[in-house]
Amino acid sequence: MVDSARARRLAKRIMTIVATELQHQVKDPRLAMVTITAVTVTPDLRDATVYYTVYGDADEVAGTATALASATGVLRSAVGAQTGIKFTPTLSFAIDTVPDTAHHIDELLAAARRADAEVAERAAGATYAGEADPYKAPRVAEADDDEQTERDGVDDGASPRLDAAAER
Repeated sequence: MVDSARARRLAKRIMTIVATELQHQVKDPRLAMVTITAVTVTPDLRDATVYYTVYGDADEVAGTATALASATGVLRSAVGAQTGIKFTPTLSFAIDTVPDTAHHIDELLAAARRADAEVAERAAGATYAGEADPYKAPRVAEADDDEQTERDGVDDGASPRLDAAAER
């Protein structure tokens, strides 16, 4: 049976171990601006994915990925020694895209606010294209008079077909 609470606890523990080891034990200058943001562990506790962000340009991100790949064995050994579980999970590192996505969403929201402000500015001085009240009041009195005359013409008791048949 899968214990997701245990996987979450292990993920938190792996996150703190990896961050501490990167800060104190791994002496690689390419790992100076790395932040460990999250860790996910599979339900069987065999694989862990460590998400990280890097402050810098694309070259620094590539250098950091290379440095993390070379430090994977040291970090996995530290995780195994400090967690004390039967099988030490394999570590894989992935760049965290959440900050980039959040920045993109902020840009889209700002563009939507600008567009809404422009529409509100145009609507402030706008007038109706037609009449102010496009819905006409029903002409109840005139309709009743027309219906009455139609009834008067038909209600005289004679139908045109009956009159034609009677004349033959």
